[in-house]
Amino acid sequence: MHELRTVMFRKVVLLACAATLIMQGCRKDPSLEEVNGPPSPGPTPLSLNIPAWALDSIHPLNLPYDNPLTVEGVALGRRLFYEEALSNDYSLSCANCHRQEHAFSDPRQFSIGTDGSVGRRNSMTIQNVAWDHFFFWDTRALSLELQALAPVTNHVEMRNTWPTVVQRLAQHPEYPRLFEQAFGTAGIDSFRVAFAIAQFERTLLTFDSPYDRYVHGGDLSAMTEQQVRGMQLFFGEARCNDCHAAPRIQDHGVQNIGLGRHEEDLGLMEVSGVEAHRGRFKNPSLRNVAVSAPYMHDGRFATLEEVVDFYGDDVDIADPNLDEHMFGWTLGLVDLDAQERADLVAFLHALTDERFLTNPAFSDPE
Repeated sequence: MHELRTVMFRKVVLLACAATLIMQGCRKDPSLEEVNGPPSPGPTPLSLNIPAWALDSIHPLNLPYDNPLTVEGVALGRRLFYEEALSNDYSLSCANCHRQEHAFSDPRQFSIGTDGSVGRRNSMTIQNVAWDHFFFWDTRALSLELQALAPVTNHVEMRNTWPTVVQRLAQHPEYPRLFEQAFGTAGIDSFRVAFAIAQFERTLLTFDSPYDRYVHGGDLSAMTEQQVRGMQLFFGEARCNDCHAAPRIQDHGVQNIGLGRHEEDLGLMEVSGVEAHRGRFKNPSLRNVAVSAPYMHDGRFATLEEVVDFYGDDVDIADPNLDEHMFGWTLGLVDLDAQERADLVAFLHALTDERFLTNPAFSDPE
């Protein structure tokens, strides 16, 4: 009997111990949330507001997986776009050479660096770049992020070093917090600066010109009769849309349009070293073209009238690298009289999006 009681006692003890272990195993240990407080919700995803008619399967949006758009990232990028601490002497920001009222281009033929150095190419517009796959006139940057890195250290632009920029931003009373909110973790470096600026630039969308309201909005009063005639020429006899196709009035090509065979600027050839690439430059969008003078990679034309006259009279069709899109000129199909040229210029003015040029969401946050 004594042995039986001993066995029963041991079983009870073992069962009690097992129950205790089970209870301890099920008990919730203090979590990081209980110790450190609730985690940060992280950056807020942001979707671009693009009209359905502006999307097509041929040219899909180019939104990199490693730099998704967020509310906080765009806000930081906007601030950095206007931040003069990126330049060596606090005198230049991205916005100095990319002005909103000029479709984020420079009205000067060539931009001027912090030491007075003059560039050799006109600053391109920044608009609808969420579709683009290469940047700069010679296409040497294969992402918007890589493009954003370059001006800071360029010796004819901001003339700075990235360690200096990072130190300045890290010592700023607000930037460390803004970077953490934008990327979910603390830290500032050159890539995060470029990533944030690229996010902001991808939000610079322009789809509300008189042309858009006329064609896509059904507002027949949005364009004048002359502008309508010019539109018909643009998409017809003048063959402008061979290189500047709707809806973005751009075809994302790198083209030699016959500006001249003896130009010093080699264009894409400077990057590739390939002779066939001599004189090829990125095809820009013609949206807001009336406010983004001067024109061409070297700003050689001051007015739209000069541009149209070039296409009417001066295309070098004997250039061996002339782009195949220019076949209409080689066949002599483009012949514009004075009235047609005036109509074309009038239509180009109908591509101006006043809301884009004055949108406070794109302006200096300060």
